[in-house]
Amino acid sequence: MKICVTATAAGIDSPMDPRFGRCPFFVLVDLDSMSENSIANINSSASSGAGIQASEELARRGVSALVTGNIGPNAMLTLSKAMIDVYQYQGGGSVRDVVEKFKRGELAKISSPSVQAHAGTGQGRGPGGQGRGRGAGRGQGSGMDRGRGDGSGSGAGLGGSRGGQRQ
Repeated sequence: MKICVTATAAGIDSPMDPRFGRCPFFVLVDLDSMSENSIANINSSASSGAGIQASEELARRGVSALVTGNIGPNAMLTLSKAMIDVYQYQGGGSVRDVVEKFKRGELAKISSPSVQAHAGTGQGRGPGGQGRGRGAGRGQGSGMDRGRGDGSGSGAGLGGSRGGQRQ
């Protein structure tokens, strides 16, 4: 069985990272041989869809389970469709420590997101004036990002709109 643990750096002795879509590395571990393969998360700085793209990459790599600290609704849906089980762990430690906890059955399997969607929570900076979020963060006005995240914000400036962190 191949599992993935989100990490701050490459290698099985690297610290676990609690983020999913924005973590710097995915460490894939074969539970039978304990061999690992670290993959840089090329989507960690994507302006949107980082969690979805990361989920799709793990599915392509044949991962059966993911261990992470937090996961958003879009990533959870994508992982669920790919039949990848998600386990939540927020205790820290190295990837190796987390894998050992997984093997002992100490981690909680989750079936729903642990955080809300983050799309559209940041300040919009786009040509053409200001946008202000309303209610659940659905904004109006300038910018490229059509967020559906929490909170409200306003912004004015130059360039494409960027939301806050997404998972």
